[in-house]
Amino acid sequence: MKSNQQKIFLFLKIAALVLLILSSGMYFFRETLLQKALSKITSKMEREYQCAFSVQDAQFEGLSGIKLTEVVLAPKNADTLLNIKKIQTKVALFPLLVGDIQLGTLLINDGFIQLTRKGKVKNFDSFLKRDSTEVKTNTKRDYADFAYRIISKVLNLVPTDMEVKNLVFKLDDNGKKATLKINQLVLVDKELDTNLKVETVTFTQRWSVKGFADPRNKKADLRFFNLDSGAIKVPYLDERYNLIASFDSIRLKIDNIEKSLGKLNIDGFSSIVNLKLNHPKIASKDVVIKHARFDYRFLLGENFVSIDSSSTMQLNQIQLHPYLSYQTEKDTIYILKVAIPKMPAQHFINSLPEGLFTHFEGMQATGNFDYTLDFLFNKNRPNTLVFDSKLNKENFKITQYGEANLNKLNGPFTYRAIINNVPQRGILVGNGNSNYTPLDQISPYLQKCVLTSEDPSFFSHRGFINEAFKQSILKNIRTKKFSRGASTISMQLVKNVFLTREKTLSRKLEEILLVYILENNRVASKARMLEVYFNIIEWGPNVYGIGEASRFYFQKSPAELNLNECLFLGSIIPSPKKFMYKFNDQGHLRDFAIKNEQFLQRIMFGRGLLISEDTIGHQPIYVSGNARSYLRIKAPDSLAIATDSVKEIEEFDF
Repeated sequence: MKSNQQKIFLFLKIAALVLLILSSGMYFFRETLLQKALSKITSKMEREYQCAFSVQDAQFEGLSGIKLTEVVLAPKNADTLLNIKKIQTKVALFPLLVGDIQLGTLLINDGFIQLTRKGKVKNFDSFLKRDSTEVKTNTKRDYADFAYRIISKVLNLVPTDMEVKNLVFKLDDNGKKATLKINQLVLVDKELDTNLKVETVTFTQRWSVKGFADPRNKKADLRFFNLDSGAIKVPYLDERYNLIASFDSIRLKIDNIEKSLGKLNIDGFSSIVNLKLNHPKIASKDVVIKHARFDYRFLLGENFVSIDSSSTMQLNQIQLHPYLSYQTEKDTIYILKVAIPKMPAQHFINSLPEGLFTHFEGMQATGNFDYTLDFLFNKNRPNTLVFDSKLNKENFKITQYGEANLNKLNGPFTYRAIINNVPQRGILVGNGNSNYTPLDQISPYLQKCVLTSEDPSFFSHRGFINEAFKQSILKNIRTKKFSRGASTISMQLVKNVFLTREKTLSRKLEEILLVYILENNRVASKARMLEVYFNIIEWGPNVYGIGEASRFYFQKSPAELNLNECLFLGSIIPSPKKFMYKFNDQGHLRDFAIKNEQFLQRIMFGRGLLISEDTIGHQPIYVSGNARSYLRIKAPDSLAIATDSVKEIEEFDF
């Protein structure tokens, strides 16, 4: 027993001696180690990033303190990226043996960090490019491990005690400039306090970030607010993207970052108060979200990244549980699930963002509803796409409409198309208009043609067609743009009567909600909806309603139209003002237009909407109304006229 104790004491003495020797060696050679570490950084910046890195003076202060002056990082042939007058920090000595620097406390005085783009030249571009010498392998990245390593590395470089004075962040994107000056930033005993100044060409503000920050334990609770009166304005986005954004305050809390059993969990929440957005693609006016909060739980595994369904998003009084997932285990799969638990309908209406749903302001409703969305897209098997949207209502009833009074469809009203924000002439939808045509006085051929081309299942669906949405999503994914919609006659009717033609997010969202209410509350019958649709849609330049259209093209009433005339009218609905391009210089339909109508006719035959007798007496269409003045018809010479007359006589005699 005594012998073992002696061995332990001897081992401890030897270990202490070795540690003393190493510490002494590191102390006496620390300057050399520091210079080697800086030399390694300089070489790496030059070799991998084509940047010149320099430090005017570097020396130790005390046992582990380092003082650097005039630290500069300048890319070749581009603006200086970083220039800091003085940096003081404490470093761990052992990592210096391998040429690494780990920060303890940190003091930064005077300097700037700038990102610039002049023409196509960016001073930070080399840091974004992948190493061209990197060997490509088929090894899949472990998302949990990769993210945890990056987060840990970044947080380990954040000192537990820090003071920053007069450090400026500059952004210059081809003359679009923004500057963020840190007048003072102090992190002491895990408490953060900052004083910031933001300047752009349009405004100057003072901001502050305060709260709790513990980088070693990966926790934080920070609040971002304005030191001056008014909301915080977001810089740069207004000049760069024409997006004007502001908010009163933001809070970000990180409760946990932990890796266990091969999975990385990141838990916390973020919230924002009075977010205001203005962009021509969003809405025609300011969009205001009074309060939004996201209680998040991010999960990362070896082959997936996801937002767990236990996460909660709150938009005013609306709460929903999202589930998003990106998976790469076998196929590349994108999953989105949304669940809105049962809630009062009025709470939902009251929570709609101001400016985004202007036609719903003042609407009153009773009852409850819940909603679920299930979306799945397999990149390797796109045809297996899943899109399932369900809304379940309970005693739901609209007791008062807002600006969009859907009951208007059931009686006479004046319709005005709006083109480029300019109201067009008024069209009375009712018997007081001589051109108004009840549904039973519109050629059955035209009704069948329009329904076939625009909305074959109009009389059976409730405003939306899931399969059409699926095909629309697939095409938009393949083309990487919104190249195809999934509009039904119900959606076109709502857009024309109650909304505008502006291509904004607001208009589309309002259209979807109004169509749902119209179709699922039986506000108007399907026949009435179709009748109004025929009497308001545009059929040509300043031609509205089928009564005007039938006379404009053929000098007939809608009831007198033959099959070919109906096929033509049904085919021009998507682009009525361009109808003239379907005709050649002799006033006849071009080959492509004939083929399009033949294709529509075959579909109608296939669906049993036409029989062979319907095509008896088949004659090419002849535009005889005012529309003929839009056709570029060449005047025939006298010989041609005589020849045509003989042919007409021969055909008649035959």
